[in-house]
Amino acid sequence: MSQRALPPLSFYCALFMLLLFIHHVYASTSSPQVQTLNTKPDIINPKLPPRTLSSSKKFEGSSDLVSLRYHMGPVLSSAPINIYLIWYGRWANSQKLLIKDFIHSISPSAVAAKPSVSDWWRTVSLYTDQTGANVSRSILIAGEYVDSAYSHGTGLTRLTIQQVIASAVKSAPFPVDHKNGIYLILTSQDVTMQDFCRAVCGFHYFTFPSMVGYTLPYAWVGNSGKQCPEVCAYPFAVPGYMGKGGPGELKPPNGDVGVDGMISVIGHELAELSSNPLVNAWYAGEDPTAPTEIGDLCEGLYGTGGGGGYIGQVMRDRKSRTFNLNGKRGRKFLVQWIWSPELKACAGPNALD
Repeated sequence: MSQRALPPLSFYCALFMLLLFIHHVYASTSSPQVQTLNTKPDIINPKLPPRTLSSSKKFEGSSDLVSLRYHMGPVLSSAPINIYLIWYGRWANSQKLLIKDFIHSISPSAVAAKPSVSDWWRTVSLYTDQTGANVSRSILIAGEYVDSAYSHGTGLTRLTIQQVIASAVKSAPFPVDHKNGIYLILTSQDVTMQDFCRAVCGFHYFTFPSMVGYTLPYAWVGNSGKQCPEVCAYPFAVPGYMGKGGPGELKPPNGDVGVDGMISVIGHELAELSSNPLVNAWYAGEDPTAPTEIGDLCEGLYGTGGGGGYIGQVMRDRKSRTFNLNGKRGRKFLVQWIWSPELKACAGPNALD
């Protein structure tokens, strides 16, 4: 069978030019695209440099990651959990309000968009004691004490922090609440603390009866804004040695590097204090003096896909502010994930899977 002769090459060239012309005319006369305002935040997963505290983690009690177990001690199950705030040093009212808005956002009664701080605390509330009672979901700021005179100096230790609590209790701004109460000491950016920036950004423990009169669970968190933001306000500040390598620091959701960085540390310590108030409840490891707790297991993870230098998928608003949780009064926060006893993995309400 004979083959049909093909048209000359010039025919295909002419046909190609004709089709190109038709496409151009159609594109120029078609309806223009309308650009709409995207009100949803962007989802990003930046890879940032590692913290300078690599061999010893920045939170109290970090050690090798082993299986989390219950050691038969109490959790904070009574509702509400009464938080007594001690403001040590000089604090701006706007800074106090930001921290209090975060704490007030924890309870389920707080009105906030999803994913919310209250949703984040739901993971903490999954932990139970030997009676089956869960960590309370209701949290109340039951009292505040201001020590702007630095009554114990501008350099504190783990022992003098208990003296700060004793001074606050003895001045009677709030009662000794050894059943439902926890004491949260927040130090301003000009106050130094033993091991601050070098090994810890916050820690929790309980007071000694010989110093305070009762055994009271407490936590301390410092404002690192002037001392070591690249350590304790990460990822809103990164180590200076990085220079221009990588994406650089992220923009804090409320415009205050030090206090925005404190929020995640406060969340970390409150979660561990509620699930392990006397250091004999939920932790990993055999040594209660160096436990790995539910916050330690997820340090540095803020969203899906975190790990290996990535903080995980978080949100960024139209002003490029980075966050993963919503709070009351329209607040936004970036708070690390918590270990879930159900999923046996780090979990947060902003998970995408």
